[in-house]
Amino acid sequence: MTDTMSALTDVQLKDPNPIPVKRTTVPRPRPDGPLGFGRYFTDHIIQAEHDGKAWSPLQIVPNQATVDVGSGGIQYGFSIFEGLKAFKSVDGHLNLFRVDMHARRFASSAEMLCMPPLPVESFIAGCRAIVREDADWYPRSEGGSIYIRPTLFANETFLGVRPANHHGFAIILSPVESYWSGGERPLRLWAERERVRAAPGGLGAAKTGGNYAATVLAAKHAAQRGFDQVLWTDAIKHEYVEEVGTMNLFVRIDDVVYTPPLSGTILAGVTRDSCMQILRRWGITVEERALSLTELADAMKQNRDIEIWGTGTAATVSLVDEIVWDTGSCRAKSTELAKRLRAEVQNIQTGRSPDVDGWLTRIT
Repeated sequence: MTDTMSALTDVQLKDPNPIPVKRTTVPRPRPDGPLGFGRYFTDHIIQAEHDGKAWSPLQIVPNQATVDVGSGGIQYGFSIFEGLKAFKSVDGHLNLFRVDMHARRFASSAEMLCMPPLPVESFIAGCRAIVREDADWYPRSEGGSIYIRPTLFANETFLGVRPANHHGFAIILSPVESYWSGGERPLRLWAERERVRAAPGGLGAAKTGGNYAATVLAAKHAAQRGFDQVLWTDAIKHEYVEEVGTMNLFVRIDDVVYTPPLSGTILAGVTRDSCMQILRRWGITVEERALSLTELADAMKQNRDIEIWGTGTAATVSLVDEIVWDTGSCRAKSTELAKRLRAEVQNIQTGRSPDVDGWLTRIT
């Protein structure tokens, strides 16, 4: 499915095959304070089962799911997920942002863990249906959105290490505000050169829980030293930069923007791809190539114009003030391009800028 195919017509909006809904009889209390990120969940989930042969029809049910402790999803980490958002546009409609790319990445992650991929059409239909059902949870605060978490997990109870025969699919929703607690500010990053998040030939490109669990200890130690997040380096030489916690990294040195290549150890970020397309549309050179800590240190010593930011669904574009490692550091001198880029992504998401690439999929 191409990006231009994600813009659905009014006929398609009517859902000729509507997903059945069993509504809750005990609505959840609505939060009356700051939402934060991922703290509250809406009344319903959408779910389906795979019995080893085919997927069952999607259905919307009350949000009260449970999982067997002996399932492969819990015991062996046979679980993947996606993270995307629904935004309210200036004309009052709700839209998904680049849902088709998320659907394809979800299928790719599933295949890497020997799990049955959900059809792209079902992924998109499920996201649209569940957001429409719980649309009244949309935050009233400026900058709010609905965070959508599709999840695929092995729900077969079996303590043998093999691909599971039964799987569950579900989508949960969370009304969210800013990803960063305490408000946004430029981040200080610790470049990790001992621990490893992902290695060549592994699961670094899959959106699976183990990739995030592997980051927690290093992130904790970085926080204890006054840093906001960890910048991961390559697993072999610990010299080339890769991901920033849950974000992709961008560095502008003078007139060229660099970002690490998709070599199998980092996630193919949807916001990353969006930012690269926007930058190139603006006539800015973007290079996907390995970028070393030595190169960053040298650029700073040469007093070159440096700008650093991270991209991701949760935080969109996050400014970075400084990268520090055991033998050096690199500090940003400006923030203008990153701020302009963030504003453009958010303007497309909310309909303030034209959706020339067909990235928005209408929900209501």
